[in-house]
Amino acid sequence: MSKFRKKKKGTPGISTASLPDIVFMLLFFFMVTTVMRETELKIKKPQLPFATEVKKLERKSLVSYIYVGKVQGQGGDKIQLNDRIADIKDVKYFIFAERDTHSEDEIPLLTTSIKADIESNVGTITDIKLELRNVNALKINYSTLTGDVMKNIAK
Repeated sequence: MSKFRKKKKGTPGISTASLPDIVFMLLFFFMVTTVMRETELKIKKPQLPFATEVKKLERKSLVSYIYVGKVQGQGGDKIQLNDRIADIKDVKYFIFAERDTHSEDEIPLLTTSIKADIESNVGTITDIKLELRNVNALKINYSTLTGDVMKNIAK
C-alpha cells in the first residue's frame, strides 16, 4: 500500500452560478409578453344590487360575463358581451364562442355571470335568461355586493 493515491479524474459538477440569472430572465420575459385580459366597459359602470346570501365563484376562468346598463347619451338598457355592445340575439353566439375556448370536460362547469346595473330593466335580464336557456347555458350567476356593504352605507 502506498500513502499517495492517484486522483481519479471525474466529470466536474454543473455550475449553478448563472441559474438565478436565467430564472429572472424567464420571469421578466413572461411578465412582458403576458397580457392580462380586462374588459373595457362601453356601458356606464354598473352599480350592482345588494344581496345578503352571497357565494364566491370558485373558478373564475370558467365564468363568462354579460354586462347590462346604460350607454352615455343613449336611452334604454344595452348589453355588452366582451368588448362590444350587442343585441339579445347575439347572446347565443357569445355562449357558443365561450364554449369553443374550453375543453369538453369544462363545458358543464361554465357559468354565465350577469352584471346588471341596479336600475336595469328586468325585461332585459329576462330576455337574456331566455336566450341562455335556449342554448342550454343554465348556470347563471348574478353579480352583487354583499349585504355588509349595504349596512355600512346605511350608517
